[in-house]
Parts: sequence; C-alpha cells; structure tokens
Amino acid sequence: MQVYALPLHNRFRDITVREGVLLHGSVGWGEFCPFADYSDGESVPWLAAALEASEEGWPAPVRDRVEVNTTVPIVPPERAHELVHRSGCRTAKVKVADRRATLAEDCARLEAVRDALGPSGAIRVDANAAWDVDTAVRALAELDRAADGLEYAEQPCPTVEDLAAVRRRVSVRIAADESIRRAEDPLKVAVAGAADVAVLKVAPLGGVRRALEVAEACGLPCVVSSAVETSVGLAAGLALAGALPELDFACGLGTMSLLRGDVSTRTLSPVDGYLPVLRQAPEPDAFAQFAAADEVQQVWQDRLARVRAELSRTSAG
Repeated sequence: MQVYALPLHNRFRDITVREGVLLHGSVGWGEFCPFADYSDGESVPWLAAALEASEEGWPAPVRDRVEVNTTVPIVPPERAHELVHRSGCRTAKVKVADRRATLAEDCARLEAVRDALGPSGAIRVDANAAWDVDTAVRALAELDRAADGLEYAEQPCPTVEDLAAVRRRVSVRIAADESIRRAEDPLKVAVAGAADVAVLKVAPLGGVRRALEVAEACGLPCVVSSAVETSVGLAAGLALAGALPELDFACGLGTMSLLRGDVSTRTLSPVDGYLPVLRQAPEPDAFAQFAAADEVQQVWQDRLARVRAELSRTSAG
C-alpha cells in the first residue's frame, strides 16, 4: 500500500490536503480515500471499490470517452471565470451554499461562469445538502436567474422528502447525490419522485458493478461524479460512465484541476471537455513526491486495517 497526501488549490469540504491509500492487486491499482467524516462502516464500500479495481477489474465499456464538467469551488468571480475559460468544458458545476460565501456572492460567481461559458454552456450547482426546503426554494430562484438558466441543482436539502418538496416548488431540475450514496441501502432509495437526476460516485457505492445496479434501480438519468481522487481512483468513475447504457449529461469527473498534482504521469485531465475511458487505472509512477508523512501513513494504515476487518465481518454476515 502507498499513502499519499496531495495539496488542493482551494479548500474543499473543509480540507486543504487530499489523503488516501493506493492498493496494488493482481489486475492493477485501486484507491481507498474516504473523507475523515466517514465512519469505518461507511468506509467499507470505498474499500470494496478499491479492491474491485485492483483485484477484479471493471466491466467492458460501451463508449471510449466521456464528456465532463469543470468544477468551480468557492472562489471569487474572477477566478471562477478563469477556471471555466481555461477548462475547455461546455458544462460547469458550481459549489454554492458554503458558509464562507453569501447568496449574493454565489450569484456573482454564477454570473462570471455564464460569461465564461457563453449562452450555450450548461451550469449546474451543488449545495451539498445545506438548505432547508424554504431556503432552497428562495435560493434556487435567485441562482437560476443569475446563471440565466440552471441545468440542475444537486442535493439542495438533506433528505429525500425535502428534495421532493423542493422539486414540487421549483422549475429547476433536482439531482440526488448524498441521498443515494449515504443511504443504508442505495438500491432501495426511492428517489424517482424526489429527483430528476441521480448522481453516482463509485467509491461510496462500493464499486463500478454495484453502481451500475444502483443506476438501474433508481430509474433516472445518471451523472457520474468523482470524490476528488487521484487519477487512480478517477479511472473507476470513468469506467462506470463508460459502462452505463445511457449517458445524457456531462459527468463530474473533471476534478484533477482541484489538486496540485497527481500520483500518475498519465493524469486524467480533460481535453476539449472529454476524458478517455480506461480499461484499468494508470500506474502511480509519480507517487514519490506526494508520499504522506510517517504519522499520516500510520493513521491510514490503522484505518485501512479497521475497515478491512469491518468488510470481512459484513461479508461473513
């Protein structure tokens, strides 16, 4: 195993360094990188996904490239404009509802993104479940105006019931993310009445095959998104996007721009708004410069051991 620590360009989910473990198996590499707020139990699917990538491989793809969006963190409008213009993507996902920014500042960021994309580009927002129903309804009306039309709003509220209530009161499409991936059983989450789009992330769903099952069960158009992994983990998201029978929206896999480097020289950065679908994860041949300090390595070794034990226990049960 190899433990990495990769600095971020901007604070994301209250972190400035992305950490995780790279695992090598009989067919290649996998990545285990649950965020710090995930319990050992919640981290089990992340390990299952890493083991699938390193020991089993992925299903055959039905497409060889995937259109992606660029991700705009909580940054000033000028920086947002620069990020979008430089990305070459036709779709932008803009983070909103962060405690570091007001709604007016979110709107200014969206206006800058619209200017960078032009009238034909698509803008989606991600609130990470920050709002209650009434706040979401008010905020989405303003954000929709500022963006001159939103493609969809991702997880404006925490619960499926709240998403359904918001969806009845707004004209903007609603996408479910946390409601699916953090559910006790994602296969049984009834989101069809609460959302228009399902956002799927390979690691928290337990691997590409498991995510394909969730996609079929939810019965909604799907967007595959990353969990801000290195190119090793990002390749699994591309494998899912490549294997989905239908893919109507650009995917949230253009996230390498959030990191200040990569563990692989084969960095998965978009070209003209697209990423290739790989048959296996790239080699972490640039790992050395991002190797974690000894104390961080010990933390991850301990965490991995606990989650392995939890995975064995749940599998046996």
